[in-house]
Amino acid sequence: MTVTAQVRPATMSSSKPSDSAKKGLFVVFEGVDGTGKSTVSRMVYEQLEAEYPGRVELTAEPTDSWLGECVRRSSAEEVTGAAEALLFVADRAEHTRQIRAWLNEGKIVLCDRYYFSTIAYQGAALKASMGAKAAVEWLKEINRPVIEHPDLTLLLTMRVDAALERLSSRGGKTKFEQLDYLRDVDVIYRALAMEEPKLHTIDASRTSVEVAKDAIRLIKNNI
Repeated sequence: MTVTAQVRPATMSSSKPSDSAKKGLFVVFEGVDGTGKSTVSRMVYEQLEAEYPGRVELTAEPTDSWLGECVRRSSAEEVTGAAEALLFVADRAEHTRQIRAWLNEGKIVLCDRYYFSTIAYQGAALKASMGAKAAVEWLKEINRPVIEHPDLTLLLTMRVDAALERLSSRGGKTKFEQLDYLRDVDVIYRALAMEEPKLHTIDASRTSVEVAKDAIRLIKNNI
């Protein structure tokens, strides 16, 4: 099975299917930079694919489509926080069509970042201009029409300074990898965890093997 973040043409209607028609499982990995989401999601994918061959897809946001490229370009340009948020939503709208197509095929879809990332990251970015509460509510509203609600969201958590320390050896630091900013992101993530019953936190300060083991246990409880 090909692991991809590419948005491919969906084989179904873009309208949201009824809950009874949905046969797959949608799992999202979230967390601030440095918590190991990408590593853990790939480890989980490899184990689940071995157990359920042909049934598992690993994808990510931003996608590898031209819309995802616009998102990545916006991170390097001086665009407003609102404009950047809307680009993320545009990319997600197309990505969701593919996710729903996979789910209708009975796939287990693992996604490295989804709409909670936009709420947390862009919410922190828009805090100064809009106010924290107003920014989060606006971001929830603009995402609402284009998302597929995950069956399970796994929020990898650890001290933000420790997460940044993990990134210190990695080149190409992004504008998001700033301590005060990521602390604001973390506050929003933790608030979402308090209000979202399908969002579970996992201690990411441990080894990736331990974190992946917990993630697989939670996923299997939902299969």
